[in-house]
Amino acid sequence: MSTSGRRTHPSASPSWRARRLDPDRSPGLRLTLAVVAVLLGLVPFALLVLLLDARGPLRRLDASVTDALHGYALDHPGWVTFMTVWTHTLGPWPLRAAVLAVVVWLLSRRARRLAWWAATTMAVGGLLSPLLKLLVGRERPDLLDPVAHAAGYSFPSGHAVNAALAAGVLLVVFLPYARERPAARWALWAAAVVLAGLTGVSRVALGVHWTSDVVAGWLLGAATVAATAAAFRTWTIPRPGSATPPRPAAPPAG
Repeated sequence: MSTSGRRTHPSASPSWRARRLDPDRSPGLRLTLAVVAVLLGLVPFALLVLLLDARGPLRRLDASVTDALHGYALDHPGWVTFMTVWTHTLGPWPLRAAVLAVVVWLLSRRARRLAWWAATTMAVGGLLSPLLKLLVGRERPDLLDPVAHAAGYSFPSGHAVNAALAAGVLLVVFLPYARERPAARWALWAAAVVLAGLTGVSRVALGVHWTSDVVAGWLLGAATVAATAAAFRTWTIPRPGSATPPRPAAPPAG
């Protein structure tokens, strides 16, 4: 028998599934930061939408980048092959399938709230992207000698949106594992940046999107991750007077 004569109930030990999207000592600060993150994504996104109709610097920048990358692609078929493989391997549906596998894994770990958040985040972003394409109605680049083709409207880039969403899910789900391992944290951040960054670049490099389409996709994806995280955190914070009383400790043995 222990010297204290008491045992700690198993539910008192912290579990892995309680590390993220659960109430903590500073919910107000975290919610404020989440709202700020949403605004930092949506305000530039709205500004890009407004600038699309103006024949100004944004249109000229889009055209100059597309012309430069298209010329490089025509002279380097190996680059086109790499970009094509990358953009198809990490397209919206493969990334959704990968996140679905993560959701199943989270459910097996009984991390239901985190699993629901990951699934909701991908679903919300997946619905917003085509809806905004229809609302904005921007045409894709029309090149004389295209190296790739894509159907539908251009703004925002669906590949960029889904890559940003998947990168956000990757960070939120797996960063807790790397809390005490700086090298693993850097590796996760690098993987997220490469996933979102190179997927977006591939769309411009192949001439099927303007640069502003991709930037808008990144912004929309980041804002969606921040918004759903804030919504789930608000949902999990108990209201005053509704907190469940702690479970009493088990009686001493013997």
